[in-house]
Amino acid sequence: MTSDELQARTDAVRALEAQFGELINRMRRHLNENAQRVSPGMLPGAYKVFSTIAGRGRIAQSTLGDVLMVDKGQLSRTVRELEQLGLIQREPDPDDGRASILSPTPLGIERLAAARAPQEQTLIGTLRDWPLDDIHNLTRLLHALASGALPGGDAPPLPGDDPAARSLLDPVAPA
Repeated sequence: MTSDELQARTDAVRALEAQFGELINRMRRHLNENAQRVSPGMLPGAYKVFSTIAGRGRIAQSTLGDVLMVDKGQLSRTVRELEQLGLIQREPDPDDGRASILSPTPLGIERLAAARAPQEQTLIGTLRDWPLDDIHNLTRLLHALASGALPGGDAPPLPGDDPAARSLLDPVAPA
């Protein structure tokens, strides 16, 4: 690669990084707004925990901690808060009585759907005039970037309609 090609690639990557920064800032705003719509005063981190539980349907608390890469103590406090708000329920893990399985309540699912609705419509509206192939291509390329694979290479399968994976693609970086 020539020095001009290297500089062009560096400039392109820096421009991409700047756009990711803008996107992340917008996603954080959406996350905070969603958290407030679910429950006034809810912190964005609690919203992320809740939306991940809801996306998975049922998840062991220990697995949730691994998925979100959060401190166990903080996660326990957040789970208690979500439970007190009536958004999730906890039951003993049938395979390990010391562990808990978490799942959303009907109230939680209802509140989450209402909280997400404004952003879903915004994204659908923004992409309304995009060719469907472009949307699929962007999804494939972002997935390849997130998984560290080359486009068209050996990236893990796309999330598709898997609700668990979709929760991980919720508008915020895990944590």
